[in-house]
Amino acid sequence: MAYSSLLGKRVEAHYRASDLHLSAVGTLVSDSGSSIVLEERFSQNGREKTLRVEIPYDYVIRVVETAEDSAAPPPQRALSK
Repeated sequence: MAYSSLLGKRVEAHYRASDLHLSAVGTLVSDSGSSIVLEERFSQNGREKTLRVEIPYDYVIRVVETAEDSAAPPPQRALSK
C-alpha cells in the first residue's frame, strides 16, 4: 500500500516491532515504496531537535491522518503547597 497521498501531513502510524505494537506521530516526509519516514521537530533545553522514524511497509499496521496538535502533551498545572 502506498502512503504518498499523506506526504506532508501529520499522521499517526501504528506498527509492530517483534511482539510489540507501537505508535509514532509526526509529519510523513517520505514514502519510498518499501518504507515510510515520519519526522517530528521539537525544542529541548532551548535547542531545536528532529526525530525521524523509518518504518518498513511489512511492519505497518495502519497510518491515519491526525490533528496538528495531537502529540502535544497536556498543559502542566503548577502545584501549590
